[in-house]
Amino acid sequence: MVSRLVCVLAISAALHAAEPRRIVSTSPSVTEMLYALGLGDRVVGVTTYCHYPPDALKKPKIGAYLQPSVEAIVALRPDLVVSEVTGVRRSDSLSSLHINTIEVDDGTVPGIYESLRRIGQATGATEAAAALATRIRSALGDVRRRAVKSPPRRVVFIVGRAPGRLDGLVVAGKGSYLDEVMTIAGGVNIFRDTLVQYSRVSLEELLSRNPEVIVDMGEMSQTAGVTEQDRRAVVALWKRFPSLAAVEQGRVFAVASDIFVVPGPRVVDAAREFARMFHPEAGL
Repeated sequence: MVSRLVCVLAISAALHAAEPRRIVSTSPSVTEMLYALGLGDRVVGVTTYCHYPPDALKKPKIGAYLQPSVEAIVALRPDLVVSEVTGVRRSDSLSSLHINTIEVDDGTVPGIYESLRRIGQATGATEAAAALATRIRSALGDVRRRAVKSPPRRVVFIVGRAPGRLDGLVVAGKGSYLDEVMTIAGGVNIFRDTLVQYSRVSLEELLSRNPEVIVDMGEMSQTAGVTEQDRRAVVALWKRFPSLAAVEQGRVFAVASDIFVVPGPRVVDAAREFARMFHPEAGL
């Protein structure tokens, strides 16, 4: 009996020791997942785009999201690097340096759940990952159930455009993460018929489809430092078209928050915020 107990304790200690203690994240969404799983104290490096939670701002930087520095990563002596499939692929070069790496694909809502599972498995946080995924599913289900009680709204999310002008519009289209979350919140994406996830469209095309809600993040992707005056200026651009349903109904929203563009645990915040825009009567 004693020898068996000693064996179990030895195996447990070995597994614990094998858990990565120095983790580098190469994307904002991965950073948010790591912190949400209670692994923030193990994170030793993040990108310059990792803004949340606030503690992430204090971590050493490995470069920009699209241009992480292999040299900076190596200097941090990580025993695990977690990156996105959708980001710049650097895993091959890291693997050649014998650095343990995993890639996750969190570009969809189901992808968030799978990414949590993989990160949990790689870090010894499997139970925490399963519990977090369950909470997210439940919360999104609650948003969907409340939103479905109201009439669906025709909506558009603008992810890019020329500064100060309503041209060069880029919108969230079919199959995009934003399309998924807006649907959960009771929106009908007017550009769900696009051939690509993020599509360039003309102002004339948008006006002809007459959205009831416009969510414009077009020139505020750098979310830090955006003022209320900046937001009012965006709304004023759309007020040039008073016959547009979204303008008539006062449903033009200028947004500047990472919750809309960082797939991860805060997807629930994004869904709730969309629901408030689309269906304020739902009480979310």
